[in-house]
Amino acid sequence: MRTHFRCESNNDNFIKEVKGSAVVVGASLSGLMTGIALSRAGLDVTILERAGSKPRSGAVLQVDSGEIDRTQTAKFLRKLASGGISSAEAWSSIQLRLRTAAETDPRITLRYDTRVQTIKQDSDSAWAVTDKGEIFHGDILIGADGHRSIVRRLVAPHKPNATFAGYLIWVAIVGEKDIPEKHRPSLNAPKFTMPDGIGDFLLGSIIAGADGSTALGDRRLGWAWYDNTQNDLLRRLGCVEGDVVQYSLHAQDIPEQTLIELAEKASDRWAQPWLDAILHSIQSRNLLGTPIAEYVPDNLVKGRIAIVGDAAHLPTPLTASGFNASLQDASTLAECIEKGIKGSAATEALLEYESLRLKNARQIVQSGQSFSRSFGR
Repeated sequence: MRTHFRCESNNDNFIKEVKGSAVVVGASLSGLMTGIALSRAGLDVTILERAGSKPRSGAVLQVDSGEIDRTQTAKFLRKLASGGISSAEAWSSIQLRLRTAAETDPRITLRYDTRVQTIKQDSDSAWAVTDKGEIFHGDILIGADGHRSIVRRLVAPHKPNATFAGYLIWVAIVGEKDIPEKHRPSLNAPKFTMPDGIGDFLLGSIIAGADGSTALGDRRLGWAWYDNTQNDLLRRLGCVEGDVVQYSLHAQDIPEQTLIELAEKASDRWAQPWLDAILHSIQSRNLLGTPIAEYVPDNLVKGRIAIVGDAAHLPTPLTASGFNASLQDASTLAECIEKGIKGSAATEALLEYESLRLKNARQIVQSGQSFSRSFGR
């Protein structure tokens, strides 16, 4: 007998009918949104995350106001993430809101420090096996495990890897108080800018402080510097092997000479306040070098297993489409499984999700590839 469950969250009241279970691999933004969406659709959800529970940092995201949102779930996810308004926000702020919603949802179990090693399925269920031998079963399993997705290896064994785009992005967020007062932007300054450089490309964003304050001096400056001159360094340090990105270049691993050269280059290229923000990040070793990878999917589903977010489609950040595409993945998937996923209905629901999302997923990656081919190669 099916049971019903009333959930109240952010004044969004709805009746959930227990229709099955799902395992979601990955608790970044796409994994959290997918878990929340599947819970709303009536599934018991287990989210497995290899990292610990300590809050993580990240870059600045552009989040639009959701004119394309057609379902209540899509609108709900966007309201959770950003209040439903167009904004530039710290990745960590969005992740914290989604994480809080997932942790307070009684239908979601969120497991940190859980490294998935193997994905399997049969005609009745799909499951994840961890490096500690734990097994997590679900009627469906969703891979939201990023650009080096383990789940994608099963879904698309012929095309398991995202490929290096030929450049990295230096990213950081700096407190406004950490730059000289004379260079702090006015309250009327544009929240998003692309200052002119010489050969390189910079995106700058003015965002609220960690406490949400937008007062002068309390805000933060986020910057992302596209740099195609560090490929030899990335390969020498093992960040990129062949055409596959292995990991990002963390501040403590950046050679001192590279930081000196980066500071000199910044002084030649960028105007204030971005120059001071970049120099402070370099001097305090508070920056991250992220090698950019791209992935154009051929399929999103295999049996009871599907992929979403960066595991499914990985565009250059220049498209500013990654977050919105992940939100649409989550809401579309939830809509497809609302009718139930018992027996063969599970594979039918996932195939419907693929039919609705695959073309768009391919297009958002391809839309940025002309830039990558000219800038990265």
